[in-house]
Amino acid sequence: MYAIPRFPDFRSLTLGDRDFITARLWAYQPLVSEMTFTNLFIWQEIYHTTWSVLEDHLLFLVQDSGERFYFLPPMGAGSRAGIVQTALQWLRETQPGEAARIERADALLVEELHGVEGLVIEPTREHFDYVYSREALATLAGRKYSAKRNHINSFVREHQYVYEAMTPENLKECLRVACIWCEKHRCEDDMSLLEERDAVFAALTHFEALGVVGGVLRVDGLVEAFTIGEMLNTDTFVVHIEKADPDIRGLYPLVNQEFVKHSVENVTWVNREQDMGEEGLRRAKESYYPDHLVEKYRIWKA
Repeated sequence: MYAIPRFPDFRSLTLGDRDFITARLWAYQPLVSEMTFTNLFIWQEIYHTTWSVLEDHLLFLVQDSGERFYFLPPMGAGSRAGIVQTALQWLRETQPGEAARIERADALLVEELHGVEGLVIEPTREHFDYVYSREALATLAGRKYSAKRNHINSFVREHQYVYEAMTPENLKECLRVACIWCEKHRCEDDMSLLEERDAVFAALTHFEALGVVGGVLRVDGLVEAFTIGEMLNTDTFVVHIEKADPDIRGLYPLVNQEFVKHSVENVTWVNREQDMGEEGLRRAKESYYPDHLVEKYRIWKA
């Protein structure tokens, strides 16, 4: 019989939890990119993610780089004001001296908490998700995408390529690309890049069990780029991972376009996650002209 951890007991995520958690996340129809089982699972070693159920609401407890605990937004039907109050009070009691807070809360939760005394709510711009028209990313039509098309045309003049679906047969080659990416970005000198590498390896290692969608670009016979994502809600696909050899001009815009064109169908929007406040990453995401941003908030007890 499947055992569910009941608040205040928490346990680590396992692949055996996927169906239970995914069903409840899907029932909520989340807008923020963090709220998929895949995202929670592949980052759990970095954030020490654990989970529990409080009154039929999913609760995810994680840690930041300063080893301070916080919750992700509770996921479940009905008003969550009482759930939030209970969770934050418990966190305050078990982690004295730390600010009890929720991170990555969506606008719906903020609306539910309107008028609740003792809570401070503030937007966290570095966590806003970038959401694009699927059609725009697939076609790159119009003057504003001329630079992207120029990079792709330069690539096509110099290389032969084939787009493939990610399969167990080409996963080992994708791991090679991840290692090349890490080497060229000097991951060993940056803890955040090492953590990202570990999350990428987890996604590739458990690709089939996670049930995600992947795409691969084979360039002159070798896999040089890959992408992994999944459905976030009924009209939005979320891209969790996109890696390529950074020294091959045009490779990133091409794998982005080819993946959306061939593997992301029957959706309106593509969520390409956040920029984490990194200026270079922000410029890169803005260069694809998002249709809108999904706002996220920090909620904490005053």
